[in-house]
Amino acid sequence: MQTVFVSTWAELQEQLFGDMWDGDLGRFRSPFLFRGVGQREFDLIPSLKRLGGRYWELERHVLRNFRKYAHRSTVPHDDDWNWLALGQHHGLPTRLLDWTYSPYVALHFATAEVSLYDRDGAIIMANYRRIAQSLPQGLQHPLTRDGSHVLTAELLREYAGSLQELDQKSGLHGAEWVCFFEPPSLDDRITNQFAVFSMTSTARLDLAAWFAERPELARKLVIDRRLKWEIRDKLDQANVTERVLFPGLDGLSRWLARHYMSPENAHLRANDAGWSAQQQIPPNQD
Repeated sequence: MQTVFVSTWAELQEQLFGDMWDGDLGRFRSPFLFRGVGQREFDLIPSLKRLGGRYWELERHVLRNFRKYAHRSTVPHDDDWNWLALGQHHGLPTRLLDWTYSPYVALHFATAEVSLYDRDGAIIMANYRRIAQSLPQGLQHPLTRDGSHVLTAELLREYAGSLQELDQKSGLHGAEWVCFFEPPSLDDRITNQFAVFSMTSTARLDLAAWFAERPELARKLVIDRRLKWEIRDKLDQANVTERVLFPGLDGLSRWLARHYMSPENAHLRANDAGWSAQQQIPPNQD
């Protein structure tokens, strides 16, 4: 994966928006999806893998119990893909990772934790159009038919009705691949964050290693820690804040606690209810 270091707002904008022109459409449409992290060392490790041990064997048990205890009316269709999306959205350990179409939403997640302002952050940019071209024919066909590059739960269901069937097909063909799919609009958070999920062909696939073997598919922008306050203040001015991305009282409290914190106290983790609210909301990009 190509790594680019940025230390000014102008450099950052050029990297985020410099490759947007689509000659076929005659419009500025980025081929990239974005993922923001507060610390450059943070890797592309899904929450399922963070369970440790033989985590890949736990996936079906985690999802089965989530489906058992969650309210049945919370998903538009009772299949693994919708339940995975719902679980990821609420912090369930899954093989999915959160991305966004919006570079500014990704920048928000790269600068949301002021306690990390003494460390460089990063934006990972994945070329979802090129990645779609590397998918198995069974997944490429519905994308071509629909004129799209990103799957949905419905299109995934055409290829495999469950995670078990997906793993069986992946094992049969022996190919390792990564796809992106748009979650259903379960609530305003998903909509406002312009959210997309990445999913690997198997739970054991190392996404960072997969990208390392295909450097043309992604790049990593390392954000100088000294730039973070400028980014944060400009995002706030543009209304890209927790109040918008996490609608409700928790998001409002989280925004206000950060907004009024003085820079010299950024290294402190306050104990008041407003600041601790950030721990109650799964950080969809970090």
